[in-house]
Amino acid sequence: MSRVLIVDDNVTNLVLFRHLLKKIEDVESICFDQPKKAVEWCQTNEPDLVLLDYQMPSMNGLQFIECFRAISGYKDIPLVMITADTEDDIRYRALELGAHDFLNKPVNKIEFLARIRNLLALRHSQMELVDRATWLAIEIKRATADLIAREKEMVLRLSKAAEHRDPETGQHLLRMANYARLIAQKLDLTDAEQELILQAAPMHDIGKVATPDAILLKEGKLTDDEFVVMKQHAIHGYSILCDSDSLLIRTAATMALRHHEKFDGSGYPDGLKGDKIPLYARIVAVADVFDALTSTRPYKKAWSLDDAMLFLKQQTGSHFDPECVNAFFRAWDDVLKIHALYQDHESIDLQQF
Repeated sequence: MSRVLIVDDNVTNLVLFRHLLKKIEDVESICFDQPKKAVEWCQTNEPDLVLLDYQMPSMNGLQFIECFRAISGYKDIPLVMITADTEDDIRYRALELGAHDFLNKPVNKIEFLARIRNLLALRHSQMELVDRATWLAIEIKRATADLIAREKEMVLRLSKAAEHRDPETGQHLLRMANYARLIAQKLDLTDAEQELILQAAPMHDIGKVATPDAILLKEGKLTDDEFVVMKQHAIHGYSILCDSDSLLIRTAATMALRHHEKFDGSGYPDGLKGDKIPLYARIVAVADVFDALTSTRPYKKAWSLDDAMLFLKQQTGSHFDPECVNAFFRAWDDVLKIHALYQDHESIDLQQF
């Protein structure tokens, strides 16, 4: 049903226009003889077409158009103004304000019906385009969400695969990823960046799938030669994840390659220093080391939280980016919640990220 708003202070004209509109199917007429009341109605009701007289008391047709077009979403609604043949200057001004068409006084019935039908058809086409655009936006959003969900699932399943070879538990991945998100939050990174870090961080050690068991599972300190092999996991992780079209996977690749770089340049694989190390990798370094220290491994007992805090402070500026460490401590209450929530008693849950 199309709604035609008729605004005219002459009641006779309102009756005539309403009668004519009955000749058009599926049209409802809404009539006002006071333009201000018509404007009030438009604040909460949307017409499909406006039929407007120019000469009215308290508010003329031009003033009505200004008020009408100022309402959000009403810029393109068809509007017809009724004027006299001699009122060219008024017509020009009406066009500038947003009138679509004109009818001359006295109104010709055939012309009236033809113009109204054409403009209602225009409005119908407009609405179809809006509906189509809305539908496309919804479908794109749904497709994008599905793609992101598949990417996340792939990341977590690869992380789970690495978990089966690594003495570190799935809960470690949950803890360190959430620690990393907290650091990002305290560094005032955007919500999107925080989510990206949370989702990518579990992949930082995926390269360990290429590390021999004799080295990966060894109890006690590695020899120099064994440590050289162990350090290759950063490069292996990058080679597994690089060259992806996915921002999530590319981010995980950077974390895998750079999370063992140290702020003073003494890390590996390339000895990057300071802000030459990508920020996301600097964030993950703090989160990863803190959780590794406070977790039990086959080759060590868990450190206390206080001892781990002291280590981070002592290594600030050498191993770790001072800003990342400070951000971590500013989130300390939430760090403790995460530490208590994800205990090392079960495997990684894909739904917990």
